[in-house]
Amino acid sequence: MLKLNTFAKKTIHLKKLLLITPPFTQLNTPYPATAYLKGFLNTKSIPSFQMDLGIEVILELFSSKGLQAIFSTNDVQLATTNCQRIFSLKNEYIKTIDVVITFLQGKNPSLARQICSGNFIPEASRFEQLDDMEWAFGTMGMQDKAKHLATLYLEDLSDFIVECIDENFGFSRYAERLGRSANSFDELYQHLNQQPTYIDTITLQILNERIEEIQPKLICFSVPFPGNLYSAFRCAQYVKKQFPKIKIAMGGGFPNTELRDLKDKRVFEFFDFITLDDGELPIELLYSSVCQTAPVEVLFKRTFLLENNEVVYKNNATQPDYKHSEVGTPDYSDLFLDNYISVIEMANPMHSLWSDGRWNKLTMAHGCYWGKCTFCDISLDYIKLYEPIAAKILVDRMEELIAQTGENGFHFVDEAAPPALMREVALEIIRRKIVVSWWTNIRFEKSFTTDLCLLLKTSGCIAVSGGLEVASDRLLQLIKKGVTVEQVAQVTRNFTESGIMVHAYLMYGYPTQTVQETIDSLEMVRQLFEVGILQSGFWHQFAMTAHSPVGMFPEEFGVIPELNDITFANNDIHFKDKTGIDHDKFSFGLKKSLYNFMHGIGFDFELNEWFDFKIPRTTIAPDYIVSCLEKENDFILKSSAKVVWIGGKPLTSTFTKSKKSNSWEMMQLIFHEKTQSFDIIFEKDKGEWLMKTLNLIAVSNDKLLTIVQLKEDFEIYFDDFELFWFSKPIDKLRQFGLLVL
Repeated sequence: MLKLNTFAKKTIHLKKLLLITPPFTQLNTPYPATAYLKGFLNTKSIPSFQMDLGIEVILELFSSKGLQAIFSTNDVQLATTNCQRIFSLKNEYIKTIDVVITFLQGKNPSLARQICSGNFIPEASRFEQLDDMEWAFGTMGMQDKAKHLATLYLEDLSDFIVECIDENFGFSRYAERLGRSANSFDELYQHLNQQPTYIDTITLQILNERIEEIQPKLICFSVPFPGNLYSAFRCAQYVKKQFPKIKIAMGGGFPNTELRDLKDKRVFEFFDFITLDDGELPIELLYSSVCQTAPVEVLFKRTFLLENNEVVYKNNATQPDYKHSEVGTPDYSDLFLDNYISVIEMANPMHSLWSDGRWNKLTMAHGCYWGKCTFCDISLDYIKLYEPIAAKILVDRMEELIAQTGENGFHFVDEAAPPALMREVALEIIRRKIVVSWWTNIRFEKSFTTDLCLLLKTSGCIAVSGGLEVASDRLLQLIKKGVTVEQVAQVTRNFTESGIMVHAYLMYGYPTQTVQETIDSLEMVRQLFEVGILQSGFWHQFAMTAHSPVGMFPEEFGVIPELNDITFANNDIHFKDKTGIDHDKFSFGLKKSLYNFMHGIGFDFELNEWFDFKIPRTTIAPDYIVSCLEKENDFILKSSAKVVWIGGKPLTSTFTKSKKSNSWEMMQLIFHEKTQSFDIIFEKDKGEWLMKTLNLIAVSNDKLLTIVQLKEDFEIYFDDFELFWFSKPIDKLRQFGLLVL
């Protein structure tokens, strides 16, 4: 069991507020909600302690001691040959588990050679998929190959736990089924009245020890997903029984989206308070009412509680929510950052971003700047209320987190990061000369020009993910995505050519989608991968949610909802599409084809080969995406566009050029960039003007010149700025860091 350090134990008695992420979310990095809240509470001088209960349970379970306990369990039923094999190799698992975990924590890199050499870690059914290992990891290196093998080893053990110990176990979720579409509390309540599971026992043991150490007055559970819900209730149940004086609250993504129509008072046998939306002010008010010794007026912000044996919703505080700029820097202290484990589940570099490496999580803007997509919960505040933060404040927070965590990797967890703010953040990172790697979610909108993508890459952007959704212009218009397939192709090309990896979220089964549109969408995706401008993707089947335009106005989208009485959770809505098409049957073929496309194979297959039923031929021309990319850029200069030079200072030399009886002075500018050198030549006076201008537009300057200002200055000395700007030397300079933003 993970122990607190001596300093933490000395100061821990001051922490009346305990923030908990219940099992399970991620293995490689903490879910950021409690760190966000702790950072805010610091600005109010409210002492708090946070814990990621999930990673602590995982590390207790996957240890030599934990495996000994699992394999010694009396009622293990070895129903399958796979379980029989794992059980027979139990001594090998017990012997190797601790060193494998330390390797995945980055503490024992030399073990990679032994893992890759074979006959070191035991292998069960997960290793049957290894036929393409040499292809997949031949260029990715031994460390990644070993991580992948170690991940399969853990997944074998997970399969054993699911089959023989606890059917609800999963590395990033626990008893998720109980939290999905749970319009009634009955099933979850029934499970909570059964004996705790094996995983529960470990969870509650760790929780008990931490409560004894901290002795909080208020415990706040952050529940982001359905796969955290059961554990949150089980932990709250335990606290109510063993520590009845402690008050318990729940907030986070799940209640924010699912519990807005809560009516079942049995929920309050477990929790005293359930808060909705931004948690900063609600928790501050709960702290004041529960933890302050002096009596205070009891005020609540967006909070459910039980009053006179009835569920009531209190929102009687008049204080406005805190602005995004006022909530402070996330604080990851208390969390065992060195103990998270990086895994590689599949040989895909984009997918590994979710599971491999430690990422500091930040948000560029509260809400979504677009806020129109009809499948999205745009009626809820976390999407609807858009509020960006100043780039300087954001980069200040990045530097604070680097100092605090020792990690310079950042995942901006925005719904869709605003391009204008991404530009300002990139400029600020470059100006401060800090080295970071970062990635985020975007819309594939036309603002992402070649120049902006190059700027983002220079600042440390390594990847973007964005929604192509249904690759059909008719459906993209119905979704109100604000993009076309042609535009997506051009933007993904811009990112790819700058060296930024691109992942696309894909959707099928959207209301009114025809079979023809599904097949044509697949053909679009095939072509995007074939020309190399997408590196990763994932197909999601459309799900109708209660807070999206489709869910609120189903008749406008040709769907018939199956409505139930809501006493507990209300988000996913079952529905019938008036087209009568069974979209489920496309799932396997779409995902299988995509898996092959991501691995660079299968492009020459006929689309019908991916399905075991008859499909129509695609109506998309085989060169459609290529033709989108061949369209010429216009030469219109936007007068307000900013011009910035992100390259280095050139060396110069002058020489005389002669032709017939005439001679004139020329200037050569020699640029040494990170990977290559190049030179350009101008008449001396224009070269001197360019040298002066490069200093004025250098990225180190806070104030950048616009195109029109550049033109006005140029034409003080010379004629025809456009002829100069579109010349071959300037075109070469633009390839290496002369950007128009």
